[in-house]
Amino acid sequence: MRVMAQMSMVMNLDKCIGCHTCSVTCKQAWTNRTGVEYVWFNNVETRPGLGYPRTYQDQSTWQGGWVRTKRGKLKLRAGGRAKKLATIFSNPKLPSIHEYYEPWTYEYDMLLSSPQGQHTPVAKPKSLLTGEDMKIEWSANWDDDLGGSKETMQDDPILAHMSEHVASEFEQTFMFYLPRICEHCLNPACVASCPSGAMYKRAEDGIVLVDQDQCRGWRMCVTGCPYKKVYFNHKTGKAEKCTLCYPRLEVGLPTVCSETCVGRLRYLGLVLYDADRVTEAAAVEDEHELLESQRSVFLDPHDPAVIAAARAEGIPEDWIQAAQASPIWALIQKYRVALPLHPEYRTMPMVWYIPPLSPVVDVVGSSGNDGEDPRTLFAAISKLRIPLEYLAGLFTAGDTVPVERTLRRLAAMRSYMRDINLGEEPNEAIARAVGMTGTEIEEMYRLLAIAKYEDRYVIPTAHQEIARELEEISCSLDFDGGPGMGGMGGAGPFGSSSGTPTPVAVENFHVLQARQTADSPNGPSTSGRVNLLNWDGNGRPAGLFPPGTPDGPEGPGPDTSDDDNPAVR
Repeated sequence: MRVMAQMSMVMNLDKCIGCHTCSVTCKQAWTNRTGVEYVWFNNVETRPGLGYPRTYQDQSTWQGGWVRTKRGKLKLRAGGRAKKLATIFSNPKLPSIHEYYEPWTYEYDMLLSSPQGQHTPVAKPKSLLTGEDMKIEWSANWDDDLGGSKETMQDDPILAHMSEHVASEFEQTFMFYLPRICEHCLNPACVASCPSGAMYKRAEDGIVLVDQDQCRGWRMCVTGCPYKKVYFNHKTGKAEKCTLCYPRLEVGLPTVCSETCVGRLRYLGLVLYDADRVTEAAAVEDEHELLESQRSVFLDPHDPAVIAAARAEGIPEDWIQAAQASPIWALIQKYRVALPLHPEYRTMPMVWYIPPLSPVVDVVGSSGNDGEDPRTLFAAISKLRIPLEYLAGLFTAGDTVPVERTLRRLAAMRSYMRDINLGEEPNEAIARAVGMTGTEIEEMYRLLAIAKYEDRYVIPTAHQEIARELEEISCSLDFDGGPGMGGMGGAGPFGSSSGTPTPVAVENFHVLQARQTADSPNGPSTSGRVNLLNWDGNGRPAGLFPPGTPDGPEGPGPDTSDDDNPAVR
């Protein structure tokens, strides 16, 4: 048994309202740069739908993840070393920009500079890639709120095998929101696909990162990732991906997407797992057994033998305590209501989901029955085959039994707690019906419904003795010109520009300077202007004030040295 720690996330889909706040804040923090305009480390998809990039779940096309051979071994679906060597300069299994979308901005200056006339001026859409006029036809969430509609449902890979059961009338369909980030898998196919060894999984906390200095832009990792959460920066010629906001985690702060989530649906915490059993667990023959196989890899942080083994592996004491208090362990193993996204890819993902109960409750309520009565609700869960099958296609490789078991526990929690909130005696029969006790249901309710900040985010800080190992050398993606963006350290052959390596801090404020003066790689149509929508209020960029004023470019101007910037100090 080799004990390792993994930072993980669970999302409660019943609480997601599809506001995209997580996506926007992640975009501002990590991919608000030239070269990654189309990139969303975090995106929120409407289900059913095509996803982002379009139909990414169709692995017969995109060749992501692992497959099990007849010998019981795992191999990359896209092929091994020989295949990669043969296609290293021309990888054919890549989503095009049209599968993502061509990013755009608008010619806002037309609204400001157009002379007075009879007609209202129009801000034309401009491509952020070419600078030319364009027609907007798709985006990262183009099918937002169109779940199950005729416009998109016929191309949803999950619905392809169950289309005969699905009615396309709006009043008979269902939809829910699915936020997605990198899964930071225990058995990552992207890491195994990288020919240059630039992608790696941190031994300290399991976060999967890209060494920007090592990356050579082969893009095999994009193919290998079945979730398509590795992206290509067309400016630097490097691969980029979600970093799980590791600079924040190292100081005990949650990820940006978690911190700003309106529905408070995200949970962060450590789990301990047996690294020696990962490959064996991912290679079980029956796909329906992959869920329990992955659960068996997780170790009980309260077990004295596990604690002793963790100490022997050098895991700090406060990290062990964090694993014991982890909401991730509780939701996955104790209450068993969290499920992995597409376990059939055999990457053993570590971002898990609590499936939504709302579609079931809504249908029961619309029929005139009590939507939280346990007898009615339990019966409805087993009969509403469409959402159950669809959820199983997402979270359990098509096996409806674990999904139904999870939904029954969530339904039991609603019914049990309603009695308590109405001042009635709790019905222990409800808890027994789902294999739980009343105390466990109340504990699960406190975690899912009214958990405090410190209960949702149990994040141990990095230790000084391993600071050198955690110190960022070449993975900064938070500002244009950061490490790995060129220079002598290994500029990629496919990028369109270069930069100078710069150390990364916990919060890097250089990005604000660069963001104030432009919102497009092509520059504003009228020189000397500043887009106030992109200005953060700090500094005095040229063009902000009229020439000749004390604060203008002809005046003394700002002192841009780091000495006067307390944030940098």
